Amino acid sequence: MPYAAGPYGGPPGGPGAVPYGQPPRRSTNGLAIGSLVSGIVCCLPPLGLVLGLVALPQIRKKEQAGKGLAIAGIVLSAVSSLLVVVGFASGGFSAAWNGFQKGVDEASRSRSPYALRSGQCFTDASKGEGYATDVKAVDCSRPHDGEVTGDFKVTGFDKWPGDETIDKLAETRCEAINSAYAMDTWKVPEDVWTYSYQPTSRSWRFGDRAVTCVLASEKKRFSGSVRSDSLTLNADQMSFLMAVNPIEKAVYEEPEDDPDEDFASNREWAGEVLKAIDAARAGLKGRPWPGTSEAEVAALGKELDTASKRWGELATAADADAYWEAYDAAWDVLPEDLGADARTALGLTGTPPAGEGTQA
Repeated sequence: MPYAAGPYGGPPGGPGAVPYGQPPRRSTNGLAIGSLVSGIVCCLPPLGLVLGLVALPQIRKKEQAGKGLAIAGIVLSAVSSLLVVVGFASGGFSAAWNGFQKGVDEASRSRSPYALRSGQCFTDASKGEGYATDVKAVDCSRPHDGEVTGDFKVTGFDKWPGDETIDKLAETRCEAINSAYAMDTWKVPEDVWTYSYQPTSRSWRFGDRAVTCVLASEKKRFSGSVRSDSLTLNADQMSFLMAVNPIEKAVYEEPEDDPDEDFASNREWAGEVLKAIDAARAGLKGRPWPGTSEAEVAALGKELDTASKRWGELATAADADAYWEAYDAAWDVLPEDLGADARTALGLTGTPPAGEGTQA
């Protein structure tokens, strides 16, 4: 039996013919696919709902495939949209977002001490035991273990110089950094001292050369920043502290051995205190002072004039006996508070920390 002509005028199976027993291949509607994907992705449920509703009439009109995809996208999008509405209404999403933000914030704050910068306060779970790898930056108004005052790089060594060398270098450099950072020494709480985070022999091998200087306490946490430098003090406050701080520093460097055991070192120390007193006298008299502080600074200057005479006698003592005779008189006339009234009038800390031994 001869083949009948196909619908396109050609023989069955020829070019342009539709094969026997096989329906025409339909394209899948793109919006239906988009609806399903948007419904699955939790952050796009409204979009999936819209795409699905638009896709259904297109599928019918163009006789396309994808009706099931569009319906599934509509259902998933409707459910997801409902969950979003409930989540916002109940505050669940807000709580989840706040928790996420808190987690990110804590993760960013937990770090090596060498990632901290000058002015940041922190807590240290290691409490100084071993190599600290997990310190957490906190607001200085909250209780914290320490405050970063600055840092420096160890240079000049081709190989690991040893703990003792690093300790000595850190002590010298950090003392200078801390003194410049916390000029108002009375603002530094009792039992807060100079510390540093240093490289270890192991970290040195991996290129660690950083020393981070801090003011910290081993005993208990403290609140509030101890910073008082050129960024936080005015010119009058700076001038006053630059004048009197060297006296405070010098008196703390008294030799451990008494004059009977080491007369030369004690007399040399008395000479250093005298230099600091005379420099302070010149600094305080060399400028005008604002408001009521002028009279208070002048009163301190007179006390230092008397102190200079007595410390001059101590620094020129002929022997240990003469040194002892002048010793008490020198201490008696040196103002113990180094101008508390003047400090208060200048807006500085007018009361020293409780106890003895507070220094930057």
